[in-house]
Amino acid sequence: MKPLTEQEIRAAFVNCTKGEAKRLSVPRDLGERPWDDLDYLGWRDPQSPGRAYLVTEVDGRARGLVLRRPARIAGQARRSMCSICLTAHDGGVALMVAPKAGRAGQEGNSVGAYLCDDLACSLYVRGRKETAAGARLHETLTVEEKVARTAANLAAFVAQVTA
Repeated sequence: MKPLTEQEIRAAFVNCTKGEAKRLSVPRDLGERPWDDLDYLGWRDPQSPGRAYLVTEVDGRARGLVLRRPARIAGQARRSMCSICLTAHDGGVALMVAPKAGRAGQEGNSVGAYLCDDLACSLYVRGRKETAAGARLHETLTVEEKVARTAANLAAFVAQVTA
């Protein structure tokens, strides 16, 4: 992924108003992010634990999504799999819900997906980060094939939100 500026990130959001995009918390460490290893920039809102954000490139254009994460129920840390990168975690996957873009989102329609709770799919796929349990499922795919699969799953999720 190419490095993005704060202004590019704010302009990328497709499922919120321009005012909301202007007010959302953007990471302060953009210059320190491992951009070459990212399929998307994902982060949690430090002021609101139930909000998260994801910005990726689709057809050469940055697209950003506002996500909501329902509150966790204590004691429900079971093994789950991320629907984007297919990494299995013990309690490290969360349902993320994105309001649909445009009129459908204004009417309350949304799309959900199970994502890595820390939004670090790109790092898990490339072996740069391990799950809390430390064990990944064995796959015969190359890293490049896993990256391509992750990108396709992510593009499909963004397409559902923008459709």
